[in-house]
Amino acid sequence: MTTEKTTLLEFPCEFPLKIMGKQAEEFAQTITQVVQQFAPDFDPDTMEMRPSSTGKYMGLTCTINATSQVQLDDLYRALTSHPMVSVVL
Repeated sequence: MTTEKTTLLEFPCEFPLKIMGKQAEEFAQTITQVVQQFAPDFDPDTMEMRPSSTGKYMGLTCTINATSQVQLDDLYRALTSHPMVSVVL
């Protein structure tokens, strides 16, 4: 019996993360720092930013070079527990 988790992804792969939070001046910079802790080669110049129609929220798309499921799981945990983040997809 194997205890390995199965994943549909083949690593390494390009993996987009969609992060939403309340509009704040330092939101993108803070998220970049969190992402780079787990994906040091992430280029912040590739980050896509979209404000909500009301301007109250900001949506970011960060595409990283994912190397393992563990890396993605750890990054998701760090982002979802961050006080500036509302949702991570």
